[in-house]
Amino acid sequence: MSNPQTDPDVIIAGAGADGPAAAYKLANDHGLDVLMIEAGPWHGNQKWPRPHADAGGTVSTDPDDLDGKLLDEQYTHLENGANDPTAGYLRVGPPDHTRAPWFRNLHQNAFIWQVAGVGGTSLHYFGNHPRGYPTAFDDQPHWPDEISYADMVPYYQENEELTSTQQAPMTGREEVFIQGASEERNGEYPLLDSKNVTDTGWRPHLNAIEEPGRETSNGEPLDADYGGSFSWDDGFKGDNLFGDNFQGASAPVDAPVRNKSRKSSNVGYVPRALDTNEDPEKGNVAIRPNTFVTNVETTGGPGSLEASGVTVRDTWSGTTETIESDVVVLAAGCIETPRLWLNSDLPNTDGWVGKGLTTHWFDWVVGTYDDDTVEEATQVTGANHMDPFVGQNSAVRFDKPGVGGLEDIGMSPGLVSYADYLFTEAGYSFETPVDPDEPWDTRGYVVGKDLKRRMAKYRNTKAILILTDDFPHKENGVSLDDSFSDEHGAVPKVRWEPSEEDDAKRDELARIAANIHRNAGAETIHRSEWPPLLLHMQSSMRIGKVLDEGAEAYDVDRLFVADHSALANGIGGPNPTNSGQALALRTADKIAERYFSKQFDPGKAPFTGR
Repeated sequence: MSNPQTDPDVIIAGAGADGPAAAYKLANDHGLDVLMIEAGPWHGNQKWPRPHADAGGTVSTDPDDLDGKLLDEQYTHLENGANDPTAGYLRVGPPDHTRAPWFRNLHQNAFIWQVAGVGGTSLHYFGNHPRGYPTAFDDQPHWPDEISYADMVPYYQENEELTSTQQAPMTGREEVFIQGASEERNGEYPLLDSKNVTDTGWRPHLNAIEEPGRETSNGEPLDADYGGSFSWDDGFKGDNLFGDNFQGASAPVDAPVRNKSRKSSNVGYVPRALDTNEDPEKGNVAIRPNTFVTNVETTGGPGSLEASGVTVRDTWSGTTETIESDVVVLAAGCIETPRLWLNSDLPNTDGWVGKGLTTHWFDWVVGTYDDDTVEEATQVTGANHMDPFVGQNSAVRFDKPGVGGLEDIGMSPGLVSYADYLFTEAGYSFETPVDPDEPWDTRGYVVGKDLKRRMAKYRNTKAILILTDDFPHKENGVSLDDSFSDEHGAVPKVRWEPSEEDDAKRDELARIAANIHRNAGAETIHRSEWPPLLLHMQSSMRIGKVLDEGAEAYDVDRLFVADHSALANGIGGPNPTNSGQALALRTADKIAERYFSKQFDPGKAPFTGR
């Protein structure tokens, strides 16, 4: 057995949403030693009690290093303290907060929303875990024949089991959405009862979040009579319905990291990966934060190139070193994975490295409601207000395979005001006309007294997020900027523009969202018309173009990609975390099968559970 810190079998560059899933699978199921390297900080680990103030430790292998109470202290739950892209603790930048964030050159009106750190962008995700649509795998031309939807299902099942994926609880906000969507109420759409969605309809969200309950009452669900502290020490377990996922979500308070309710990868997979170090029959996992991978090392020449390790840079000291391994896995995300590839001068297969970026061309449709309408609609919950800050941030959705989907969204006031009325490419609402044939009343920026009036109705404001099924286009993606470099090489230049087909899908879904609002009794309906928000990113290192069906590079042996960039398309529009992690689990099996046959256990590939 090798030492994963100095002589690993596998190096994984990136500990975001997907890298920890691959690390766990490689060590737990196949007995491999894995070194996972992360550029950002590690919150909730005793070796880094002040992760933004000093360097702390170097590497962690012990699950006892994880400290949930420390995580609670480091997550302030303040909107700006978490989400400020310059100084927030959930940003893309060096852990040292006296230094500027890492620069990405974005030549358009758009915003990249990512997080650097152990857990990556899953540190502020909503926990939504729908599967991709079967039609995106089986009917669209992007996925190779070797990967059908049926091939993905066992890995979806495994990921859902490991991340405690379950139906989201309903609050008044979801019930108003159901009032407008369900054919059994005022809407026109049926309830979908399968995780494998082939028809149009609505359904409760499947979220990687444990349902609310309290241990001292035999797991009795949270209700209005609960008067406790919502803390683990007081016997509370599961989600507290505070809706603070974009700030990090460390509920229940005082719980160990592995028992936090939302299974972001630092909660759902990192503790499991470190647990393998306690079992001599399994491989070992070491995680090294604050370390930027700057180069993929190779041996051989054209036609026989093999990955042999990586060169890294300590983001605190600036020191560099090279670490060798038998296999290298890139899991740094849809921007940094192609950037690393290109900065390493690896072959650019047919010019597709970094290209084909998809991002679910978002939009946002807002409805405001009066108290009587909400009270009448909430037949089950009996809520008097929708209260966007209560409940899981997104707990119900609409699906239309081939077009995309919708999600009912609730967030805290600053994020709501920004997303509802201030993030737009349409101009000021008071001078932006609305086509009388469209089902919304206003669109664009809302400012001044009008903004105050609308935000006064915050407690009865509902937002619906639009997620289109955008296809890969070669002109969209990541390249190297020939004008700017930082300490890690040429910076990434990012471009994403919607096609006419994307615009048409977004318009169709916006009309459906507005009609759901109208059917539910909204007083006013506003379409924000967002510019591109690069959050649900996929496909910039596509299987079928850059990678083979096992997610191994066509032109570099022993080099794999295990993050969302390997997804061959936007999987139809559903949130990509479940698909990215499921594919990473599959890729881990392929790595073991191809290069570590003695450790490969075909009985564990794939999962055969429920």
